[in-house]
Amino acid sequence: MNIPDQSEYDIRYSKMDDLPFLEKWLGMERAWYPISSDKDVENMSKNWIGFHRFGASLTATYKGEVAGIATLFLMPYRKVIHHCLLYFIVNPDMRGQGVGTSIIKNINHLGKSYFRFEWINAEVWEGCPAIPILEKGGYKEVIRQEKYVKEKDGTYRARHVFQANLSGEANGK
Repeated sequence: MNIPDQSEYDIRYSKMDDLPFLEKWLGMERAWYPISSDKDVENMSKNWIGFHRFGASLTATYKGEVAGIATLFLMPYRKVIHHCLLYFIVNPDMRGQGVGTSIIKNINHLGKSYFRFEWINAEVWEGCPAIPILEKGGYKEVIRQEKYVKEKDGTYRARHVFQANLSGEANGK
């Protein structure tokens, strides 16, 4: 089943009421985000959902339940206002059903049409299940940084930065 094809699916601007869902999912998915502790989860969740004040966060819902959240982390300085960083997460119970693809498509549209971004960057760790969703959404890997994350067991993961070119120009130039 493809959830976005259902009449009960919707995408709306995020609101503070979405914070508990974000905190819960980030707590479950720590391996894929730059967080290690419960305090990190709390801080990142509040920072992440805080961008709703600027209309830079979208929440997907299905049958009234929060299905996913994507947020554009806006840059505060004029010299870098032409791009942003993206983080997104999908309700673990609704993965593999088109929610991630849909929310990426919509957040890209918001970034291009409202914020006039030239590109959007997404940072993920090696092995992250979101990589195929980003690639399907038009993101290309532009940076791979080996041994960026060191896990508790001493193993390392690479950092990948993916970029969506929204400007229509070759290579985002």
